[in-house]
Amino acid sequence: MSRIGKNPVSITQGVDVNITDNVITVKGKLGELSQTISDGITVSIQDDTITLERASESKDHKAQHGLMRALINNMIAGVSKGWTKELELVGVGYRASNQGQKLDLALGYSHNIVLNLAPEVKVETISEKGKNPIVKLTSFDKQLVGQVAAKIRSFRAPEPYKGKGVKFVGEVLRRKAGKSA
Repeated sequence: MSRIGKNPVSITQGVDVNITDNVITVKGKLGELSQTISDGITVSIQDDTITLERASESKDHKAQHGLMRALINNMIAGVSKGWTKELELVGVGYRASNQGQKLDLALGYSHNIVLNLAPEVKVETISEKGKNPIVKLTSFDKQLVGQVAAKIRSFRAPEPYKGKGVKFVGEVLRRKAGKSA
């Protein structure tokens, strides 16, 4: 089993953490996040560290222990530094542009895909001559950034033969050999 839950979470400078009832709220320079704490997990704050304890050694409590620790750590990192995901559009004629929170994608369909993004997610499109367009998503909420990136990737997932589609920057694709003549 994982021992992640036993590790204490350090609170970085400029981050305020409050626990009321069963909800933990983290506030920092980039934003504010809150998370409901699972039953059987107790959270305590001493000095600048957060420790989590589980009620029993059951499989469910062990899983929730590690999960809650990881979620709290991601919340603290998000409100202090932020999270970034970069997507690369690989294919002839694939383009991306944005006007504020509206992302316009040309992915080889008959019409462009227009996606209205949440105000918490900042979007930036980078188009350089001779390189694939890149969509850069930034937010303080790791779950939201990952969800938006997965939604964009789902419009045209990379195919295994030529590698065309929307992929994460640095993602390694399993390529297949074509027909053997």
